[in-house]
Amino acid sequence: MAPIRDMLSDTGITEQQWRVLRVLSEHGPLDTTTLADRASLLHPSLTRIATTMRGKGLITQTRDKVDRRRQFIAITPDGQKIIDDNADQSARIVADFRRILGEDDFETLLDLLGRLDPGAQD
Repeated sequence: MAPIRDMLSDTGITEQQWRVLRVLSEHGPLDTTTLADRASLLHPSLTRIATTMRGKGLITQTRDKVDRRRQFIAITPDGQKIIDDNADQSARIVADFRRILGEDDFETLLDLLGRLDPGAQD
């Protein structure tokens, strides 16, 4: 995680907030349960993180019109800017992991991590 922490040091966001932004940037608006699963966060943690991120203007949160208990979170232009501004460095970090591990071990790592992700079992 050290390379990710270094990348985020100037952004003012945490690793968990980065994961939320990455998931939203990749998948679009999501309900909170799906977002928590895809960002590998516990739902109560996402609730706390989302409050902070809303305050920073990085996400929006809206209630479902039919089921008022269900909420959706979307990335804002400011949140997307953080993703865009760090895309090259993030890609370099992944390329370094791939180079260090080799292609086969890198793919094995991704497979193993996927097995830990409850959302990947669907």
